[in-house]
Amino acid sequence: MRRSNFAWRLQPSLLDEARKVAESEGVPVNQLINVAVAEKLSALRTESYFEERASRADIPKALTILKKAGKGKAPVKGDELPE
Repeated sequence: MRRSNFAWRLQPSLLDEARKVAESEGVPVNQLINVAVAEKLSALRTESYFEERASRADIPKALTILKKAGKGKAPVKGDELPE
C-alpha cells in the first residue's frame, strides 16, 4: 500500500475533538482520521451504488414477483398481519 503525506487543515475545535476521541479509543489521531474518511467514502459510494441500481429497476416486473412470493403458503410464525 502506498502512503502519502497530506497536510490537513482542520479547525482547532475539530482537531481537539479528534484528539479526545482518538485517545478514548486508544488509537493515533492519524488512524482515527483515516477510518473516518474511509467510512464517509464508503457511505457516499453506497448511496451512488443504490441510485445506479434503482435507475435500472423494472418496477412492474418486481411487483409481479412480489405478488407471487409466498402465495398459497401460511405466514411463518410471527409474520402474521395484525388484525
